[in-house]
Amino acid sequence: MRVRVTNRDIICQIAYARIEGDMIVCSVYAHKLPKHGVRVGLTNYAAAYCTGLLLAHGLLSRFGMDKIYEGQVEVTRDEYNVESIDRQPGAFTCYLDAGLARTTTGNKVLGTLKGAVDGGLSIPHSTKQFPDYDSESKEFNVEVHRKHIMGQNVADYMRYLMEEVEDADKKQFSQYIKNNVTPDMMEEMYKNTHTAIRENPV
Repeated sequence: MRVRVTNRDIICQIAYARIEGDMIVCSVYAHKLPKHGVRVGLTNYAAAYCTGLLLAHGLLSRFGMDKIYEGQVEVTRDEYNVESIDRQPGAFTCYLDAGLARTTTGNKVLGTLKGAVDGGLSIPHSTKQFPDYDSESKEFNVEVHRKHIMGQNVADYMRYLMEEVEDADKKQFSQYIKNNVTPDMMEEMYKNTHTAIRENPV
């Protein structure tokens, strides 16, 4: 799974190497997310998760495996890994290619990985990479991770700017204001997007 993050987009691809060059099996972009319900913030962690989810469901539906490996239907407190099912085709396994991006704790690239795993792809990973891992206590706080997946970290910051800094929210979140997206709407927006992607990933 190849992931590239630009200033305005997140690109996710499933590719394999051939002598004549890389072959792209499936490719999705964050700028396609408005079709599924996310109109703003197309390069944040929550959008990265949605892009990974879109890649997984698009790929599995292409090969007729979307009903076999549905992935994690709801973002819960449990860590999720895809395992092969007996007497069915094996789980689609791939490996993360982050390019030149540093896969430091909480990087957006890892948001796409989590979305792809929850979407039904088998990708080796560790919870130490996610934004809620505490290196001192060596514990994984899934509630913090869920907040990032649902865009609540962005909503909290937007609320802070609205209350504390005059007109700062109009600069920082101008696209959110233009599209009538309030902090209270964000979790529902991402939940609806996850459902829309699962129902129709194309």
